[in-house]
Amino acid sequence: MDPTGRRNQTRWTRCAIFGVVCALVIGVYAWSADSGMIEFCGLNAKNTYYNLLVQGFRGGQLNLKTETPPGLAQLADPYDPTANQPYRWNYGHPLHDSSYYSGKLYLYFGITPALVLFWPYVALTGHYLWHKDAVVIFFSMGFLTGTGLLLAIWRRYFAGVRFWVVVAGVMALGLANFTPGILERCDVYEVAVSCGYALTMLALAGIWGALQDGRHPWRWLAGASLAYGLALGARPSLLFGAVILLMPVAQAWRQKQRVWPLLMAAIVPMGLVGLGLMIYNVLRFDNPLEFGQHYQLSAYRPDAPGQFSLRYLWFNFQVGFLEPARWSGHFPFVSDIKAPTLPKGATDIEHPFGVLTNIPLVWLALIAPLAWRRRPAEERSVLRWFLWAVALLFGICALTISLHNSMCLRYEVEFTHTLVLLAVIGILSLERALASQPVWRRASRCGWGLLLIFSVAFNLLASFDLQAYTQNNLGYILLQKGSGDEAITHYQKALQIKPDYAEAHYNLGNVFAQKGRADEAIIEYYKALQIAPDNGDAHNNLGIVLLDKARADDAITQFQKALQFKPDDAQTRYNLGNAFSQKGKMAEAISQYQKALQLKPANPEAQNNLAWLLATCPQASLRNGAQAVALARQANELTGGGNPIILHTLAAALAETGQFDDAKRTAQKAVELARAAGRQDLVEQFNGELKRYETGFPMHQ
Repeated sequence: MDPTGRRNQTRWTRCAIFGVVCALVIGVYAWSADSGMIEFCGLNAKNTYYNLLVQGFRGGQLNLKTETPPGLAQLADPYDPTANQPYRWNYGHPLHDSSYYSGKLYLYFGITPALVLFWPYVALTGHYLWHKDAVVIFFSMGFLTGTGLLLAIWRRYFAGVRFWVVVAGVMALGLANFTPGILERCDVYEVAVSCGYALTMLALAGIWGALQDGRHPWRWLAGASLAYGLALGARPSLLFGAVILLMPVAQAWRQKQRVWPLLMAAIVPMGLVGLGLMIYNVLRFDNPLEFGQHYQLSAYRPDAPGQFSLRYLWFNFQVGFLEPARWSGHFPFVSDIKAPTLPKGATDIEHPFGVLTNIPLVWLALIAPLAWRRRPAEERSVLRWFLWAVALLFGICALTISLHNSMCLRYEVEFTHTLVLLAVIGILSLERALASQPVWRRASRCGWGLLLIFSVAFNLLASFDLQAYTQNNLGYILLQKGSGDEAITHYQKALQIKPDYAEAHYNLGNVFAQKGRADEAIIEYYKALQIAPDNGDAHNNLGIVLLDKARADDAITQFQKALQFKPDDAQTRYNLGNAFSQKGKMAEAISQYQKALQLKPANPEAQNNLAWLLATCPQASLRNGAQAVALARQANELTGGGNPIILHTLAAALAETGQFDDAKRTAQKAVELARAAGRQDLVEQFNGELKRYETGFPMHQ
């Protein structure tokens, strides 16, 4: 075969290998992708947030194509997380993290995904696209763009580096940047993040082209500016990273070339997109800089001050860069970090991992400057300006996210992909620098190869671990829907993946308790408490099931442990009172009921039980008929006078104070209500007590 034929064969072989590797990475994306809680609640693709936005656009409106629940509109403060919670997680019509303004519902998350993907998709196919599929598409676009950029850099500046090294770099770009992890829960958030990732990679490709093209660099830069402007429409937090568009301008200025065409190309497309976004915001929220964040229906008040502050910087740097994952001896081996205490004003963290400790490959970004060592001035200039653009984008995005009052794994994707790109260029630079030193080059390959294997393996294992959280969340939603059996299936799937998942054990115990499977509930609660002994709710719920099983001593122990962690929990005080009452420890029971009512005065169950003991306790020193009457009447008013058990208690209290005629009338009404409710057991009990009142005997005699 002639040399030309061999070259063509080699080229096609390489293309085939690259194609297989890219298909493998995208296959992992597609296999990993699963719907998040909001999408799952929406029941079908049409009801997902971005498709509701598209339906609104097609109908000539900027708000979502969905009705505002009347109850939400009637709330005194619709942004109160406790008040709006039933509407945020309404199965079939979720509103969580949508924005409510002037009676309409909007989407805070960027408009760009709707314009570039969801709207064209429905227009072309007539079908609606799931969020999880959109996330796969955007991540695949970003990955393929990064791969194309890496190949261009390799061919132009690292042609002497072995082909398989570049293949390894492609694997790193696809699977070592937390992408597999966030695909496990694809919701409206991940759509915006993945879209921003895809568009920033396109912007970097445009900047690379502008630095390379000596004839018409402004064309490349205009494309980069448009891509970055659209990225801002997906993730406004990327704003400050737009400074990277000035790198080709700075290069031209240093080389004493015309800068005005490049400057206009860098500013105008993104400026027009920015102007469009401001007009969009004015039309929605009467403020060009308001994207809807201050009107979100979320688990935290949207008007809370200090969403960005320097006081969060060190904490977020710890959890986002330094904290290692916790490891276990069973698959998937990886578990969440042990997070430090949240700083004042911070809301929460959501499965972040330290980049430097869990993706050690990124340390190789430090040697990326070797790329321009011993090169001609022109090559050195291009590589230096491009790598500075990538490094600057990483640094600005990382700093912006680190100033926020929460840290999530999906936030880390915004800066991790650029850091991984720098690390891969570092590998190419190292290979080139050691080309004449085979021993050192083999040693370096062992080193970076191990770092690459660990980094990719960690990402894949972490994605399995995060799948357990997704299954647990889906179980929670199904339980709210009333599908207990389906919820059990998802909780058990979560525990198959992550056997030491305390929350899933606790939730599974709750379902078993609701379904009357007390023995199974007890087992799950004990498992949850073995893992997380400081879970006051688990202690309390375990105590309730034990009390139902007539294991009062064990129940008392659990309620007392719960109060160690939640001393001001009125419900646990009430439950402990019930347990003491079952044991015949009336003084202790009365004390706990009184404490429960101090914490929550409007508690008819506690009022009723305390009134009963004060009216019927065999110990005269503990009885107080007048107080019993007052408590029973309060409980009766709170329940609308239709509860036969409370009327039965009120009758006993009236009898204790000698008001036997009133006691008889009240007891007769209790009998009538019990009969109407089909409670024959209560009818027989109340009739027997009615005879006591007719003969002038209170209950304790």
